Amino acid sequence: MEITVSENDGIRIDKYLMNNTSDSRSKIQKLIDSGSILVNGNTIKSSYIVKLDDIISINYTEESTDIIPENIPLDIVYEDEYLLVVNKPSGMVVHPAPGNYSGTLVNALMFYCNQLSQVNGSVRPGIVHRIDADTSGLLLIAKNDMVHNDLAKQIAEKSVVRKYICLVSGVILEDTATIDAPIGRDEKDRKKMCVTGDNSKEAITHIRVLERYHDATLIECVLETGRTHQIRVHMNYINHPVVNDPVYGRGKMVDKEFGQMLHAFEIGFIHPVTKEFLDFKVDPPKRFYEILEIYKNR
Repeated sequence: MEITVSENDGIRIDKYLMNNTSDSRSKIQKLIDSGSILVNGNTIKSSYIVKLDDIISINYTEESTDIIPENIPLDIVYEDEYLLVVNKPSGMVVHPAPGNYSGTLVNALMFYCNQLSQVNGSVRPGIVHRIDADTSGLLLIAKNDMVHNDLAKQIAEKSVVRKYICLVSGVILEDTATIDAPIGRDEKDRKKMCVTGDNSKEAITHIRVLERYHDATLIECVLETGRTHQIRVHMNYINHPVVNDPVYGRGKMVDKEFGQMLHAFEIGFIHPVTKEFLDFKVDPPKRFYEILEIYKNR
């Protein structure tokens, strides 16, 4: 894994990695002691203070494995010699990780395409950005490093259009709203994120009400930033958690097999080579509409 420090936090590297990875402090310490964590190509101690633009490389040698291409169907919305736009189904993990090396989008991409960018290493070839496993919708896939870096720069500069459709609990009275609340890792549960002022990053989500039901609201979300679980955390923060969210939701799950009612329905960007603005939209999956009908009929 490679991480570029985007803010001058002035904190120790072990604490920084605890906030920006899912690794425990003891595991990070072992990786540092074994020389598996480098900063700008150099070994460091746990007391090292991270600086802006530091490049942190983590070599998970003990967990590494060969990624096997798998013949898994892909819903390709657009493709040319430089990139793909893929509609990922709910339930599919984007890239392999410890305990989950099969059935991912990367496994499928490696079978389908023999040319993918290597900016994020061999475990995440082609992956420019991610969405949660149980979130469906559009993802950009790069076929070479130049295209990858250009798309990643557009995302960092907030010029990529990323819109989601989402069903949340409760009735939102405002027609539009902006949630500007920093997100960081939850100190009590390292697998979760939360709104916090400690070791957090700016997070901004714009919402627009599409329909109101008896006890739920269908909304459109536009991401200005792209933090982990951003929409799910922000909606939970304003007491309107995403319906059917197993992590941040409240109350009984509508469908334990489906996941949260969140779908990335639109993505727009400037093609890195042709410089043409491309914009794609895709409807939510069938099960999304079926659950929506349940709330419409209450």
